Amino acid sequence: MTHTDAAGFVLLSDVVPHIVQEIRYFSTFNFVGDRVDGYEEPIALMTREAARALKSVSNEMMVKGYRLKVFDAYRPVRAVKHFIFWAIEDEDVRMKPYFYPDIDKQDAFELGYIAKQSSHSRGSAIDLTLLDMKTGREVDMGGPFDLFSEVSHPDYRGVTDEQYANRMLLRAAMERNGFEPYECEWWHFRLADEPFPDTFFDFPVAAGSVKA
Repeated sequence: MTHTDAAGFVLLSDVVPHIVQEIRYFSTFNFVGDRVDGYEEPIALMTREAARALKSVSNEMMVKGYRLKVFDAYRPVRAVKHFIFWAIEDEDVRMKPYFYPDIDKQDAFELGYIAKQSSHSRGSAIDLTLLDMKTGREVDMGGPFDLFSEVSHPDYRGVTDEQYANRMLLRAAMERNGFEPYECEWWHFRLADEPFPDTFFDFPVAAGSVKA
């Protein structure tokens, strides 16, 4: 079931004011190479419950010297359709060197890097990393966001001990606050007790969606 009613959703920055946002699907630096359908503003939206849980993660990490940096949160159904059409378009491999150097893009769904029905569209999933407040830089996780590779699997041991420890630092904080990790992507987490487990939403990513 697809809904366009954003009741129950909030601007993530309203709940987690210290969060850093780099919404990749609003930009052109993503695996598609274009702004993705449905991303009208470079902001993160989430269900109220997921945002509150993330605030607890943020508070915990800030005590340790880190801020949360978000790449994606709520993702409209129309954005997922954009991904599907992109995968069908054989000729468009502009971003292959950056995001899927070792696979054919048509295999991204089967390998688990893109979902034809995304938990992001239910509003309680998030893609994020940690920002070191001393350096102002992202913590080294051994691989970038949206790299379609086994390097991105959280338990991949081809990274350094420090990079693996960084992944586990983020994962432990997320799990302590009610989020579940994903086996293919170190950056992806979903609120275990999500409020809309069977509902997929398709309102645009824009402040007006939740402020109307």
